[in-house]
Amino acid sequence: MAELRWNPLIKDWVMIASHRQNRPQMPKDWCPFCPGSGKVPDHFTVYEYDNDFPALSQNPPVPDDVETRIYKTKPAYGKCEVILYSPEHTVTLPELPVDHIRELVDLWTERFVEISKDEKIKYVFIFENRGDVVGVTMPHPHGQIYGYSVIPKKLQLEMESCKEHFDETHNCLICDMLEDEMNCGDRIIMENEDFVTFLPFFSEYPYGMYIAAKRHVQNLSQLTDSEKTNLAKILKETTGTFDSLFDYKFPYMMCMYQNPVNGEDVSDYYHFHIAFYPPMRSADKIKYNASSETGAWAHCNTTAPEAMAVELRAAHEKFLKK
Repeated sequence: MAELRWNPLIKDWVMIASHRQNRPQMPKDWCPFCPGSGKVPDHFTVYEYDNDFPALSQNPPVPDDVETRIYKTKPAYGKCEVILYSPEHTVTLPELPVDHIRELVDLWTERFVEISKDEKIKYVFIFENRGDVVGVTMPHPHGQIYGYSVIPKKLQLEMESCKEHFDETHNCLICDMLEDEMNCGDRIIMENEDFVTFLPFFSEYPYGMYIAAKRHVQNLSQLTDSEKTNLAKILKETTGTFDSLFDYKFPYMMCMYQNPVNGEDVSDYYHFHIAFYPPMRSADKIKYNASSETGAWAHCNTTAPEAMAVELRAAHEKFLKK
């Protein structure tokens, strides 16, 4: 079964993909993402791989006949890709050289542009899940891209907030957020010529850093050559900062926010940024999204972002000395 089902309570679509329930854990003696597996080229630096167990497809099955007067279904149309970061099985993003990560940025950009050519796709979402604690079943370094046929609720809310702010002030909300963060300075972790990493004023997670472009751009394809290189640099340093916090490979969810595609022009008020959602609140304690967070979207961060920013800046300095 693969279809979209409408949740009338929050006006959002849920992906039903029962075939993913049986996707395999990583075999101990074989990896499909490693050269020599027969599933990928014998030689590559970074590589796009169509997901073997996609929640969405460009040839989706007809939904089950389960609609009612309030429950709706839609075909699970879309695109699901795996982005392999390296042929090396154990290397991770912060361990890669900057020029290698730059090739990854170029591949993300190429896939964003290519997936956007499908007019049925409305949002291209690039992300990475890292670590067992966030449900990763394949430890080979990789991220994913989902091309949605609808704009998911969280992304829709973010864009509505940005538009409302623009209508009231004629300013980009994320530009204004970045100005406030830079003026304060207490939550800035690092920056280079084109990007800033900060722990936002409203951080839901103790170590939930954001990366934002200094220039008002909406997606990867609008970045200049130097901006793409500086994105590679700050991605390396930001993820390396996580690993330097407690001297282990720190789990996280990395989510890339770009403009919707094949729809309304949001260039006046939407702004490219990346958010990290790391599930640890200390070296050995997980920050669980329990009832308040999950059932009410009422998050509680038990740490002060300004205090955690001090820890993150120290971890950044530690990473740079390695």
